Amino acid sequence: MNVVRILPLFVLAAALSACAAKPARDAAPVADTVVPAAYAPVSDTSASTDVDTAAVATGPAVDASAASAVAAAPPASAPVDADGDGVPDPAEDDFTALYGSDGVSGGSSAVYDPWEPFNRRVHRFNVVVDNAVARPLATAYTNVVPRFARTGVSNFFSNIRSPVTIVNQVLQGRPDDAWDTLGRFLMNSTLGVGGLFDPASKAMIANRKEDFGQTLGAWGWRPSRYVELPFFGPRTVRDVFGLAGDIPLSPIRQIEEDKVRIGLQGLQLVDARSQLLAADDIRSSAVDEYALVRDAWLQRRTYQIENDLRGKHARGKDDLDSAIPVDAMPMPQWGN
Repeated sequence: MNVVRILPLFVLAAALSACAAKPARDAAPVADTVVPAAYAPVSDTSASTDVDTAAVATGPAVDASAASAVAAAPPASAPVDADGDGVPDPAEDDFTALYGSDGVSGGSSAVYDPWEPFNRRVHRFNVVVDNAVARPLATAYTNVVPRFARTGVSNFFSNIRSPVTIVNQVLQGRPDDAWDTLGRFLMNSTLGVGGLFDPASKAMIANRKEDFGQTLGAWGWRPSRYVELPFFGPRTVRDVFGLAGDIPLSPIRQIEEDKVRIGLQGLQLVDARSQLLAADDIRSSAVDEYALVRDAWLQRRTYQIENDLRGKHARGKDDLDSAIPVDAMPMPQWGN
């Protein structure tokens, strides 16, 4: 049964890989990703204004906010003006308000979206599904279920994801982190009553989340085409392969009883979506909501991979200052 469930993802990953082998444009992706501006030294932005002109020229007509995804930007404290007309661009201001920085890579082009026309169509479909199903359920959930109960549900799903994190930390060559995560998992599973409570955080044990997409990035697969999948939301081709690698390790997906498994997956989706309700107003008021979601997702994904490459004591230092959880995107992670 498990093989049958994951076979479609392997087929999808193979198809995307075949497409990726045939560049849609002459322009190549940026040679490497960079750490967001908040974590990298300030550089001369006048030297980093390269734009993937082929991608922009062949994509659908969008306003100035879409150009911000591939243009250099000033420091986060200054108004963002990607087109140089002296007027701050609304989508960049929305992005800054949500994430506290001004672009996907902190001042350098890092977006590689040659499938933008396809991705925009899928995004519109996902928004329809989100507005019709996920958002109403999440709103009702937050209105009916008390906060302490919602916290317990979030703790539970975070805890049962630990085996995926442990395996990927080992694959990334981080046995010390894997040992810490194992200790966190055992403590929360016992003293935390199956993960409903989080005594490990009070014990100052770091809460890190890893997946095979991050592992592939740590192994060297850094630039990757952006793709938005129906129901699964924002991804890159690298992360599609990562999904296929993580699914066999998911404890929920090992449950043979269909009603129990589907019920837990539904509750997990509602829990994840409820944590993103605060970002809905910014999304709905953005000039180009697709660009906002894409850039925000890629920025956080870039940070997660860059964070894996830091020394142990330098990882995750910004988490306490982050306005939202490091793994939270303006789209529920349907596939986790």
